[in-house]
Amino acid sequence: MSKAFTKEDDGGNGAEDDFEEVDPLPADIKNLMTPLGHKTLSDELEHLIRFERPKIVEIVSWAAGNGDRSENGDYIYNKKKLREIDRRLRYLTKRLETAEIVDPKRQQGIEQVFFGATVTYVDDEDNETTVKLVGVDEADFAVGKINWISPVAKALFKKRIGDNATINAVGGVIAIEIIDVVYETEEI
Repeated sequence: MSKAFTKEDDGGNGAEDDFEEVDPLPADIKNLMTPLGHKTLSDELEHLIRFERPKIVEIVSWAAGNGDRSENGDYIYNKKKLREIDRRLRYLTKRLETAEIVDPKRQQGIEQVFFGATVTYVDDEDNETTVKLVGVDEADFAVGKINWISPVAKALFKKRIGDNATINAVGGVIAIEIIDVVYETEEI
């Protein structure tokens, strides 16, 4: 039988191919980003398009020419990697198209907590914490950046220095006091 009438198995899992990255934002929430966050995602998109994807396409093309694809580890592995790159490209493109850039440098003089604010607060046990409210794709608690729709950020929103708030945490409710609110700009 001609290969034209057979389904060639490239070793991929059909269910896996249909998987799309889940959008971390609810449908009615804006995709806010800082300028640095937007640049970071743009740089990743460009790197994938200009370097990673062409390299993997070349490997897949070479491996496809080596004969039976069903037992060709180079072909199977890199075809899967190509699907992952394409999935990430779709995700990044969608996120960048819907992004609303909010520059904290334009928010100088604001005394309330809004997107882009760097907030220092103290809890009941005098533990001081500093966080910056950033976009969903920028959040990294290890460096003090929290997503602006997180429970902590929601507790901080519209508060001023000296205001108290409560955070609903896994271990119970935590009472905090806001001790500083600034809008710092990050170098791009």
